[in-house]
Amino acid sequence: MVDEKKPLLDASGADQSKEDQTATAILRKKKKDNALLVDDAVNDDNSVIAMTSNTMDKLQLFRGDTVLVKGKKRKDTVLIVLLDDDIDDGAVRINRVVRNNLRVRLGDIVTVHPLPDIKYASRISVLPIADTVEGLTGSLFEVYLKPYFVEAYRPVRKGDHFVVRGGMRQVEFKVVEVEPSESAIVAQDTIIHCEGEPINREDEENNINEVGYDDIGGCRKQMAQIRELVELPLRHPQLFKSIGIKPPKGILMYGPPGTGKTLMARAVANETGAFFFLINGPEVMSKMAGESESNLRKAFEEAEKNAPAIIFIDEIDSIAPKRDKTNGEVERRVVSQLLTLMDGMKARSNVVVIAATNRPNSIDPALRRFGRFDREVDIGIPDATGRLEVLRIHTKNMKLAEGVDLETIAAETHGYVGADVASLCSEAAMQQIREKMDLIDLDEEEIDAEILDSLGVTMDNFRFALGNSNPSALRETVVENVNVTWDDIGGLDHVKDELKETVEYPVLHPDQYTKFGLAPSKGVLFFGPPGTGKTLLAKAVATEVSANFISVKGPELLSMYFGESESNIRDIFDKARAAAPTVVFLDELDSIAKARGNSMGDAGGASDRVVNQLLTEMDGMNAKKNVFVVGATNRPDQIDPAILRPGRLDQLIYVPLPDEPARLSILNAQLRNTPLEPGLDLSQIAKTTHGFSGADLSYIVQRSAKFAIKDSIEAHKRSIAEKEAAKVKTEGGEDVEMKEEAEEEEEDLVPYITREHFEEAMKTAKRSVSDAELRRYEAYAQQIQASRGQYTNFKFGDSTGDGQTIPPANPNAGAANFGSAEDEDDLYS
Repeated sequence: MVDEKKPLLDASGADQSKEDQTATAILRKKKKDNALLVDDAVNDDNSVIAMTSNTMDKLQLFRGDTVLVKGKKRKDTVLIVLLDDDIDDGAVRINRVVRNNLRVRLGDIVTVHPLPDIKYASRISVLPIADTVEGLTGSLFEVYLKPYFVEAYRPVRKGDHFVVRGGMRQVEFKVVEVEPSESAIVAQDTIIHCEGEPINREDEENNINEVGYDDIGGCRKQMAQIRELVELPLRHPQLFKSIGIKPPKGILMYGPPGTGKTLMARAVANETGAFFFLINGPEVMSKMAGESESNLRKAFEEAEKNAPAIIFIDEIDSIAPKRDKTNGEVERRVVSQLLTLMDGMKARSNVVVIAATNRPNSIDPALRRFGRFDREVDIGIPDATGRLEVLRIHTKNMKLAEGVDLETIAAETHGYVGADVASLCSEAAMQQIREKMDLIDLDEEEIDAEILDSLGVTMDNFRFALGNSNPSALRETVVENVNVTWDDIGGLDHVKDELKETVEYPVLHPDQYTKFGLAPSKGVLFFGPPGTGKTLLAKAVATEVSANFISVKGPELLSMYFGESESNIRDIFDKARAAAPTVVFLDELDSIAKARGNSMGDAGGASDRVVNQLLTEMDGMNAKKNVFVVGATNRPDQIDPAILRPGRLDQLIYVPLPDEPARLSILNAQLRNTPLEPGLDLSQIAKTTHGFSGADLSYIVQRSAKFAIKDSIEAHKRSIAEKEAAKVKTEGGEDVEMKEEAEEEEEDLVPYITREHFEEAMKTAKRSVSDAELRRYEAYAQQIQASRGQYTNFKFGDSTGDGQTIPPANPNAGAANFGSAEDEDDLYS
């Protein structure tokens, strides 16, 4: 199935329309001569950048020039240019320390700018990183800093790290202060100050590992929208001024938990270099009169002082609920305060408010208008292409074994959000460690280097993790991990073909539906006698298209409390849409979708309301969301006709009792992993069991296997008894020989299910569907076929207009060629 799933990856992907290209134009990198590829440096010098003579000529630079090098997340540093013709044109060499200062990795792009006006530093202040000076004695200045700076004329930048090797140790320092400007060259008369407490690495690590645009995947369009609305006003407010509009004040991000809303806000703040002020919704609230509003006011004042700034309000629904729905006076005052603050922000104060929530409809509508939250961005569940991006981000630092196919994993993780993918990668890595636990001694101080080198996350580790995880959108719903395939279902070939066209094609070939302008079917209803395989068919559908499978038993949704039954149905469909593609299987549909108006003694019309909710949900399903509804019932005549109209459960499929070839197919499917006596003819059982359902045949198979197991256990006990008796009679080497013979015999005592086992099982076998019930199902199936076969003689006329659309006189004419008792399998719509 892997190859068939590949189109899923391409469906949203590479060939962008002109409209999409415009929408994501902000993400495209501009080609510039001074944008150069990062390569690893040969030497350990923290002050130099090496490039070819051609690159230097193009940028009009000379050996020994000072340049400003810009990296990611608004980080830059100053370096001295050196010549190195051993690298490619368009590339530069910088060492690991400089790369960390610029927040770049090997293969990233940096931009180089000449810096002819750089001044000499009058004074600099540096402090060591604590873990590199632990246990060191003597003067850091004399041993490390003086030899490093004297006669070198090194450029420094405030906030940069540099490493100095002296004696047997290397010490890492941070530039804390530079005078007279943030970037300068250290000359012989520069005062170097190094007094003070060493800096803890943990505090610095957090800065180095700041999240950036590279750490976000699966939401390309949303990222473009947010960058347009935040980065442009903060960095280039003149764009809006020149075109004559006010820059946006706020953005509301909404979507399921774990899709990366908070991560996006942090990435934008880091990449723009803006001041980031985080407000966690619940933390603002206080019972003290006026304190909640005061907290909000302080946040906005602080942001305006530090502009350009981003105020990020997480879980905004907790501080700005609908005022007419809340009883608390505090909440009402906080909403009013937030409205006032957002209206009071100056148009060009360079402050943008970003808010995030999982419940956008709980927020006061006054906030959701232009001029406050100007744009609402739906951060949805990523598609297969998005999941592949997220997987690559989370596995870029992981040690992967050969054969790990991230595209296959992305195709099989329907409904997973970014947080789920991170959890999946973590679980796969943990499984790899568990497999090596036999080699690891926890009591040892260090683990052997060979064991560490042998670690590598395999495809099997990912498969294990996939089996133990569910998408977070479906955590509350019991998601069945189905692995039923078409091969597990005997017979029903016509039904299988119909299902493949209805369910598989929209998921595996969406381009064909787009080509012909057709929306895929939304659902099917299986009806027929009990035990014919209706539930099994629904599970096979979910497996074949690699969809999530939500199984809902009709009676489980019903509740005695007013409105709760409808709420249950709404929740099921919400979760299904969030984790699409999903197959929702409604078993015993007649229990929740009875014909309206006939519910005698129904308290307050609860049953009718449930049907109405179900109809509304099925109409509300968006064509872009692959949610397919499969209903199953033994009582099709009791179901409300509105559910069976085209556009809802528009295909009624009769799942009949199996005929003889189908019964043989079912027996073969159920016994395909079972050892059978050679020459055993299952067709005799299939011939004898006329009128048996698939479940009845399953009973025969289980009973015969049970008898075989019983015989095998008894034979094993007899063998042990004989062996014990043989031990008493033998001595020395003969004992060993008898023991080996006994073991050989034991292996083949009851190797398979025999004719006798099946004959014994057949003694208690019986039909579960009576002739009277069967006639009722067949009559209903024929009635459906007849009602849909009234225009079998329709033909388009020729140019003279002779076309005829005369319905047949006999309303049952459409059923004239319907199946007979010998071929019950043809009884489907």
